[in-house]
Amino acid sequence: MAILFRTPHIAPTTVLYFLLLLSPAPPPVLAVNITALLSSFPELSSFASLISSTISSDLDNRTPITLLAVPNPYLANSDLLTRRLPSSSLADVFRYHVLLRYLSWPELHQIPPSGLLVTTLFQTTGRATSNYGSVNITFNPSNGLVSIRSPAPYSPSNATVLSLLKTLPYNVTIFTVNSLLVPYNFDLMASETRPPLGLNITKALIDGHNFNVAASMLAASGVVEEFEADERGAGITLFVPTDAAFAELPATVRLQSLPADKKAVVLRFHVLHSYYPLGSLESIVNPVQPTLATEDMGAGRFTLNISRVNGSVSINTGIVQASVTQTVFDQNPVAIFGVSQVLLPREIFGVNTKPGIPVMPGATPPDIPPSPENYPGLDGPPSHLSSPPGFRQDVTSGAAIGGCLRSLFHACSNRREIWKLFFNRNGVSICLTPNAGKSADLSEMGSEKSRIWWV
Repeated sequence: MAILFRTPHIAPTTVLYFLLLLSPAPPPVLAVNITALLSSFPELSSFASLISSTISSDLDNRTPITLLAVPNPYLANSDLLTRRLPSSSLADVFRYHVLLRYLSWPELHQIPPSGLLVTTLFQTTGRATSNYGSVNITFNPSNGLVSIRSPAPYSPSNATVLSLLKTLPYNVTIFTVNSLLVPYNFDLMASETRPPLGLNITKALIDGHNFNVAASMLAASGVVEEFEADERGAGITLFVPTDAAFAELPATVRLQSLPADKKAVVLRFHVLHSYYPLGSLESIVNPVQPTLATEDMGAGRFTLNISRVNGSVSINTGIVQASVTQTVFDQNPVAIFGVSQVLLPREIFGVNTKPGIPVMPGATPPDIPPSPENYPGLDGPPSHLSSPPGFRQDVTSGAAIGGCLRSLFHACSNRREIWKLFFNRNGVSICLTPNAGKSADLSEMGSEKSRIWWV
């Protein structure tokens, strides 16, 4: 006998209800009061106060986020807070410390070597240039440090993560960092006390009493109007060679003979597209700085290496090393500094010299003398008569060598004689002894490098 069981009818909606109850719940989205979270950390009291007065409404109910908080001692060392920035600019700086992504401590240590680009709250304002409202986070496995900086290649602003302070899983993480971050190309000079624009740069140089050559070149080239237009925005910093620096240029550095476009590039090479007072130059984080010439000629070219050497600011072009000698003008958004050398870009004047020694295009290495017909200056008239055969003279300067050789070759142009030129190891010497035949005994010259020239 079969036993029948009655199966109760269950409505589909009831089944769906039970399935929903049994399914795992998504992570809850919390309404987080960031200011209240920060208030429990006394070491962040200054940062919390600034967040509360600038962007607290932006953070209401916004998740997920990662907040980069700056402890009081590090915040006190920032010169940013000594400027009287308008509240809108200050708010954008703190928006740059709010990452629109939840990042845990383990995630930071899994970042690839190429880094991780993360959008910040500042990017959402539309005031950021390109993707400069984002930050690039990198992890160094050798020392365990996590660094945060702008994605711009020459940004002077960066910070290191100090510790994990607070985490609300999948919603909020608060890390402490050792420096206040500033977006690249951000207008820090937009001060409420900012002076009117329109500084006459040429007049400022003339008033400096030692920059007449530079003032004349700027006025003649037309780039001074370009510089004055760049006073807006992030401002500018000019490195202006003194009159003595121009006077000390070797005759072979024919700066004034350059085409107008190249001369303009050299002048732009002396200008940074940001305002840097002397204190900022002395503490600059990234020594390699782009110039206005970089913007025209391409990234990575026409850059300056700025560092502090023996208590002063040093500027290295790769072939010339100059130092800041005086402050000509410093009032945001313009800083003008006098420098001890004309800054010669290696892209125009070459790279085959040591830093600090101006390049001499066309100069020949002394141990490989050229043939007489190719020797510099031999096509001009002789300036002196040569000495009689048997005369020996030591010459130590390049100019004297040229004069001596010109005199010798012109005086002996009608004789078939062999003259020997050699260079010693401690300087340049010319040994002039005539030989009657077409061959010469070079044994007397020992290990000296020599070459026989037909005259």
